[in-house]
Order: sequence, then C-alpha cells, then structure tokens
Amino acid sequence: MAPAPLPAPDFAAAPAFVWHVDPDRLEPVPAVNRIGLDLLVGIDRSRDTLLDNTRRFAAGYAANNALLWGARGMGKSSLVKAIHAEVNAEHPELKLIELQREDLPSVGRLLGQLRATSSRFVLFCDDLSFSHDDQHYKSLKAVLDGGIEGRPPNVVLYATSNRRHLMPRDMIENERSTAISPSEAVEEKVSLSDRFGLWLGFHPCSQDEYLAMIARYCDAYGVTVAEDELRAEAIEWQATRGARSGRVAWQFFTDLAGRKGVKVG
Repeated sequence: MAPAPLPAPDFAAAPAFVWHVDPDRLEPVPAVNRIGLDLLVGIDRSRDTLLDNTRRFAAGYAANNALLWGARGMGKSSLVKAIHAEVNAEHPELKLIELQREDLPSVGRLLGQLRATSSRFVLFCDDLSFSHDDQHYKSLKAVLDGGIEGRPPNVVLYATSNRRHLMPRDMIENERSTAISPSEAVEEKVSLSDRFGLWLGFHPCSQDEYLAMIARYCDAYGVTVAEDELRAEAIEWQATRGARSGRVAWQFFTDLAGRKGVKVG
C-alpha cells in the first residue's frame, strides 16, 4: 500500500543537497552559502586536520566522522562548507548533504539511497544537541556505527555542536541523580560523542585574532580604511556585543563594507 521509494537524484546536478522528508527527497543546492577557506583565521589546526581527513575520504581512503564543538560563532559550520568547496574542486564526486537534527529518524532511508551510488558524501548536521527526553541520538548511531550493515563506505558524518558531549551538563547530572543505574544512564548518552573519530575544539578568540579576521576580510574585499580607525571601530563594536568571535568580526565587516560602499557576497 505504501508508495514506491523515490529514485536517487542526479548527483552530478549540484555539489550539495538538503535531505527532506514527507516525502523523502534530496533537494539540490546549486550554490552553497559559504566563505573561502583562506578567510577563516585562528582555527589553523582544526582546518588542517579536517581538510586532510576530507581529502583522504574523497580519494577513497579511510576517514573518520568528525565532531566540531566549542564556542559560538567561531567558524565550525563555515569550516565544513569551505573545506567541502576546496576538496570538491579536486574531487567533483564528493557531495555535501545537509541533514537536520529533526530528520535523524529517517537517516536509515537516506543511507539506503546513498549506499548504492558511486559518489562520496559528507553528511553535515549543524548545531547538533539533545535534550533530556530526546531519543534522536539513537538514530544518529545508525550513521556512526551503521548497525548490522555497517556505515556505507562512501559516507562520513561531520557534525557541529556547542557542547562536547552533545547535551547540557545539567542533563548529565540529572541522569546521575535519578537513574537506577546512574553510570550506565550517563554512559549511554555520553558515549555517542565517543563514536566520532575526530574531536575538533573551537575556543573564543583573542583580540589580536579578532582584528586579524577583520583585516583579512578587508584585504579580500578591497575595503580600505586607516589602521587606527579600523582598530578603534572594531574594538568598540565587539564591546557593544559583549563578545569576540568570527561571527562578530564578520558582522562588523559587513557594516563597515556597507558604509564604505563595497558590495559583499
């Protein structure tokens, strides 16, 4: 009585896709919203590690799932998209597929479509986290471990999260205090993050790194401004925001470029 599964899309039609359900389909994304890899400042170690892992995967060699965790606005999502662009230029068969956290229960059906193709896929789950009564984390194990079939050799998962263990600390403490077997209850959830072979930490940037980010944007887009003026305005901007990050640096640069009459994007 159920409708037949939809055929796999033409993966040569776009470098990236978004997975949707009801009905299941992969929507092509001809132009991905991203910035160049050379514009990401202050995350050199994470950049090099993830780039090497992705190049090995695209070339058909063994590679790890990766969890990018840490401070907000420090380029976790931007790094995944920029690295895909870099490696896709060398290996056009490498595709990026965005998977929403809410659609994790359907991931088995998605893997079934991808398993039978010759392309290689980076599944990208942005801002991944779980609440106390959230059972979606069990679906994620299908991507990381693959169950009895195993994870398809042409699929790897990159996820970003503000939390190293994908759940708030008070949730972990609550499990310890209320479960019949506290250690087992905590281990079941915390062990999910252990299934990522790569843990890449992103930490708040220093003022020098923040200013270097802005200077790199100015050079890339041809925005000319006196160094003293740029420094003073940039520091004032981050003071009003109460934070320093790559996102704040980009927001300041966007405002600056607009005032200088320079188009961005």
